Amino acid sequence: MAKLSINHRTTYSYRCPVHLSPYRLLLRPREGPDLLLHHHQMTVSPEGKVAWTTDVFGNAIATLTFSEPTHQLEIISHADVDLKSQAWPVFDIAALGVTYPFLYDDQDWKDLGSLRDAQYPDPSDELEQWVRGFVMENSTDTLSLLKDLSAGVSDGVAYRARDTEGTQPPLETLRLRSGSCRDLATLLAETVRVLGLGARIVSGYLYDPASTLVGSSSGGSTHAWVEVFLPGAGWIAFDPTNRSMGSANLIPVAVARDITQLMPVSGTFIGPADAFMSMHVAVDIAFIG
Repeated sequence: MAKLSINHRTTYSYRCPVHLSPYRLLLRPREGPDLLLHHHQMTVSPEGKVAWTTDVFGNAIATLTFSEPTHQLEIISHADVDLKSQAWPVFDIAALGVTYPFLYDDQDWKDLGSLRDAQYPDPSDELEQWVRGFVMENSTDTLSLLKDLSAGVSDGVAYRARDTEGTQPPLETLRLRSGSCRDLATLLAETVRVLGLGARIVSGYLYDPASTLVGSSSGGSTHAWVEVFLPGAGWIAFDPTNRSMGSANLIPVAVARDITQLMPVSGTFIGPADAFMSMHVAVDIAFIG
């Protein structure tokens, strides 16, 4: 178990005073079997009114509203957590899900809903053909198949950091053979859904004290990965950017059907079109015990 301190600072700068629209924040770490949240605090300048709620996925959503114009907006999220995930986890998959293909029970099938439906068009079955290439037999080990899929995404797509907004559709990522962590996560989630399995995308932080993981920077970074639902075991994390399975080094903040639902900070301003100057994000994750 690692006790960690997470500081996530987002700073917007403007050429002149602007009025800020309500901002939507997804910054509070998501508690679960592998993560215990001890403390979370947000500091905002200029001061704004904060309202908390939860979305349909159970994520903690903060909405900021402001009354005065400003040249700059700074949002600092601080959290202290216990990361309890194991480096080599063992998953207790129910007998019905050990071998692929399998059918979820009726309740899981209904509850997974759109999380098991492909989200992007594949008019020529290009993606489906790519996915089916990993299914070597009509009856195969489910966990091994998912590990092969994640490794296939990692092997076939070179990681490339992108500062531009948006996420590449899965077919574009396959054709370009490069993408950011959010592009790789979107591709993996779609491939899992092609197989008829439930998948959700996770946003959060990558803790990398040895600086050996792909997509990390000194101290830590924001990150995206995938969780796949298997009977008995529940949600299992797969990080195609680092060819890893399980939640080691992963600190979840929010989960959703689509990556577009997982922006850590989102909002707009009212002012001149050229008022926006810059946005800077800094994440620092420190080991505290």
